[in-house]
Amino acid sequence: MTGLQELTSGVLAAALVLTGTTNIIVQVLKTLLPASLPTSLLALLVAMAVTLTAFAAYCAIVAVQPAWYMTAGAVGLGLFVAYGAMFGFDKLKEALERFRM
Repeated sequence: MTGLQELTSGVLAAALVLTGTTNIIVQVLKTLLPASLPTSLLALLVAMAVTLTAFAAYCAIVAVQPAWYMTAGAVGLGLFVAYGAMFGFDKLKEALERFRM
């Protein structure tokens, strides 16, 4: 069971770092790109690029040949990162505003 706990904590930590990185990149790109580009689409594209790049780097560092299910898991993680980047901060901000009232 220890291996599963280590894997879970590693994936959650990676998701947190990837979400923060995605938020920073999206905020910078929003100022550089035209306003007609939807922010949600931009967040999805950035999250997928950041997540898949991190996955490829991890596989290269650990010298693992990625299988199809590992790549599918990385894509799934990218969708979670995109969701967290799109809605996580806004929902947290709303909760804090309600708490202050």
